[in-house]
Amino acid sequence: MSFRPILAGLALSALLVPLDAAAFETKAVSAIVVDQATGMVLFEKNAEVPRPTASMSKLMTLYMLFEAIRDGRVTPETEFRVSAKAQAMGGSRMFVEAGTVVPVEALIQGIIVQSGNDACVVVAENLAGTEAEFARQMTARAKEIGLEHTTLKNASGWPEPGHEMSAEDLERLANRIITEFPQFYAYFHETEFTWNGITQQNRNPLLTLGIGADGLKTGHTEEAGYGLVGSAVQNDQRIIFVLTGLANARERAAESEAVVNWAYNAFDTVKFLDKGAQAAEAKVWLGEAPTVPLVAPETIQIFVPRTERSKMTARVVYDSPVEAPIAAGQPIGALFVDIPGHDQMRFDLVAGRDVPRGGLMTRIGAAAMIARDRVVGLLPGHD
Repeated sequence: MSFRPILAGLALSALLVPLDAAAFETKAVSAIVVDQATGMVLFEKNAEVPRPTASMSKLMTLYMLFEAIRDGRVTPETEFRVSAKAQAMGGSRMFVEAGTVVPVEALIQGIIVQSGNDACVVVAENLAGTEAEFARQMTARAKEIGLEHTTLKNASGWPEPGHEMSAEDLERLANRIITEFPQFYAYFHETEFTWNGITQQNRNPLLTLGIGADGLKTGHTEEAGYGLVGSAVQNDQRIIFVLTGLANARERAAESEAVVNWAYNAFDTVKFLDKGAQAAEAKVWLGEAPTVPLVAPETIQIFVPRTERSKMTARVVYDSPVEAPIAAGQPIGALFVDIPGHDQMRFDLVAGRDVPRGGLMTRIGAAAMIARDRVVGLLPGHD
């Protein structure tokens, strides 16, 4: 393997004077804050402990519905029939009426913006026949996608013994929704929605504060307390966070805003490479060109604690020479970033262009080079 230092000026020349970032504290019973691009955990507190979720578990109902749309089982225009059970749901409601039909797209907005318990039952019954069967399917699917501390008993988060998720699982689920279903993510930052002549406001307290918040879902029951699964973007860097077990809506709003402000003040966004930028150049074996550039397939940037930024190191690693043929976009190396106290981060680097295999003369030249090297290695003074 060949080791090459990443361009030091690119990675470190814009260093700010490190600031002492005070340790973050929260009144939440459990919490997690994650850099979405790298998966680096910026903060956690009881993040693996399963707890009642209230309406935050509606994200799993939505995920199941988004998968059904992606798989072609339904479309946003499909109409779901409303049962008497759905209309009778208490708590937060979309105000659907039994015997009518509601388009899937409206149900999505009713669940996200209005937190409609009735809308969740409509989705559950139309996708799985009964809400109990839908809950079973949700729990099974949660395990399949790595949500190890999730057990769901209903579609809405209505208080029920054993209905629980961990903050870590909620963060992972939010990340999947953002990553896999960007076409639906705009619904999460709608500030209001009207159905059946009734306009309701989105309960997410961060959407109108101008701090980059654009989702995802609040929750509240007496057992669960007040919680929020949130996300925000500043300087093209997204964080996802979860807070649970807060005392009231005012405390939820204050703690959520504090999380966002802390993340973007205690950490710097460090960009290593823009999409398509060259990190190194590798020699090519038996190719029409003697070298191939190693480039970033996507922009590579990370959150770095300000107090640790000057201690960060990075290197490019690749096998050299790279044997032709080489296809543009083919992974041929990696950028490794080390920050004290955090797991090493790895980013793929790919070939910046095609390098076809050379013809007869190229192979003859390579054979001659091997023969020459072997002769030189036998001369006196060589070993």
